[in-house]
Amino acid sequence: MIPRYSRPEMVAIWSPETKFRIWFEIEAHACDALAEIGVIPKEAAKTIWEKGGAATFDVERIDEIERETKHDVIAFLTHLAEIVGPDARFVHQGMTSSDVLDTCFNVQLTRAADLLIADIDALLAALKRRAMEHKDTVCIGRSHGIHAEPVTFGLKMAEAYAEFDRCRTRLVAARAEIATCAISGAVGTFANIDPRIEEHVARAMDLAVEPVSTQVIPRDRHAMFFATLGVVASSIERVATEIRHLQRTEVLEAEEYFSPGQKGSSAMPHKRNPVLTENLTGLARMVRGYALPAMENVALWHERDISHSSVERMIGPDATVTLDFALARLTNVVDKLLVYPERMLANMNRLGGLVHSQRILLALTQAGTSREDAYRLVQRNAMKVWDSYQKDGSADVDFLEELLKDKDVRAALSEEEIRSRFDLGYHTKAVDTIFARVFGKA
Repeated sequence: MIPRYSRPEMVAIWSPETKFRIWFEIEAHACDALAEIGVIPKEAAKTIWEKGGAATFDVERIDEIERETKHDVIAFLTHLAEIVGPDARFVHQGMTSSDVLDTCFNVQLTRAADLLIADIDALLAALKRRAMEHKDTVCIGRSHGIHAEPVTFGLKMAEAYAEFDRCRTRLVAARAEIATCAISGAVGTFANIDPRIEEHVARAMDLAVEPVSTQVIPRDRHAMFFATLGVVASSIERVATEIRHLQRTEVLEAEEYFSPGQKGSSAMPHKRNPVLTENLTGLARMVRGYALPAMENVALWHERDISHSSVERMIGPDATVTLDFALARLTNVVDKLLVYPERMLANMNRLGGLVHSQRILLALTQAGTSREDAYRLVQRNAMKVWDSYQKDGSADVDFLEELLKDKDVRAALSEEEIRSRFDLGYHTKAVDTIFARVFGKA
């Protein structure tokens, strides 16, 4: 985590203060359950809550103890004993460190997931607004980066909306999968702690009971969680890359908002660069990078080793904080995106009507021309336009006029039949149908 790409609410989830508070709650809830079944005195459980609950845990003191013990959970328990007093001997009865660490980690991940889901909701709202705004804003669709056929800018936004709606569904599922609790003791057999303690702590922490744990919660859950974050990051990059391409000078159909006083280059005062979407591309690479070590954490030795521990101390905060920042940044980009419909239309018209070539191809086949011959007739006229365009970036040859002059084309199609295939509205006639599928019927 670095401040430049961090937001306070997500950072707070991973602070030492938050972590130690969760550790205390896990231990205190366990004490409540232990008292309920008669393992420890009820007054002791009450004292632990009263003194520990009112305390502010001293991070520096815990760190000081850990420097001697070389064990973070023992350091915390020692500090808790300094606060609680003699009744602290009843804390951590029958538990192992992973009971606290793993349950806490899953609490933090579920809280982080809640923020990320809220982030996606904000992004979905922005995408829907821009999709509705530009539902009928015609622009050229591109395949391989080359002009293909007309689409609308609203469809681009609707596609992104549908993608992030899927991301939300995946993230909700990943949250549910990671929201488990293990209070099962050394190697997970409940030898020294009753399973009812786990059930109580799980309810108190709004988690599900882990059906079977070793000394740790199975790491396939975490692998799926971080893989899901990687998929969300990839969707962020896809939208960011689209915007970056649209902002290229030769295209300039849309661009990031350029605020008053903003500077694009230290050397060239004219520059307006897509710095936010380039930044999002880089951040997406980082979030995806955290998925692989999470997958490698799945294969631990026997009932437990700690090869996963150092990994998760890094990827837990870094992946969630980075994705939180990236989602918020993309929402801002989409919300303020400058869209240029006139430029979109001008770009589409630069190829002299070639975008209608498929309609002529189909018309010829329907008129009785073989597909091979129809393709040859359309392509030979289209290449004249391409050759003209290559000279100065603007087609001096008009595709419609070339078709009308072609005796072989005219032998199959009348002038009216040819001209009718150059209707731009033909390409957008299903937009309402697509929007109803994505957003539901109005």
